[in-house]
Amino acid sequence: MIEKLREVICNFVDIDPNSLTEDTNIRTELGLNSLELVNIAVAIEDEFDVEIPDREVINIETLGDAAKLIEKYMED
Repeated sequence: MIEKLREVICNFVDIDPNSLTEDTNIRTELGLNSLELVNIAVAIEDEFDVEIPDREVINIETLGDAAKLIEKYMED
């Protein structure tokens, strides 16, 4: 799952996918603005065929956080 998340993020950020870990803070380390974060969240939902409530999306800070939410909503 982390590998797919890396691919999605690298569609928005010019960065080596191998430099992204579960602990990478996608807000601060990648320097993304609010619009970019929303676009990434939508791309993640599309890639994994899940719908993550906005109130949960705003709490995503790391790749690990995103992976946990995806798993949570894939089960529902």
